[in-house]
Amino acid sequence: MTMLAELARLIRSKNAGPFELTFDIMFDDAATYERVKRSGAVSREAIASRYNLPAAEVKFFYCDNAYAIKASIPRPYFQGDLLDSDGHGGQQYAPLMDIEIP
Repeated sequence: MTMLAELARLIRSKNAGPFELTFDIMFDDAATYERVKRSGAVSREAIASRYNLPAAEVKFFYCDNAYAIKASIPRPYFQGDLLDSDGHGGQQYAPLMDIEIP
């Protein structure tokens, strides 16, 4: 097995407004992107599981022309809330890094 972080060129998270976080997983080439996509290891359900959410709350897209996978989830606390520990959402990608890709 190979970890997603070993295959992706970039895994990042960021704000998608004050109530959502978005994740971008980008690849250098079509072959690597297709390997990850075909594996089914990165899916709406996999992301929901990593963030303890119902799958229906995850917006999930394959961007074939950009060799990228994109997902958005509700923020656990809205941006600026006293309990929000990451105002820019830039530190929320870590749980995706160790998804195992066959």
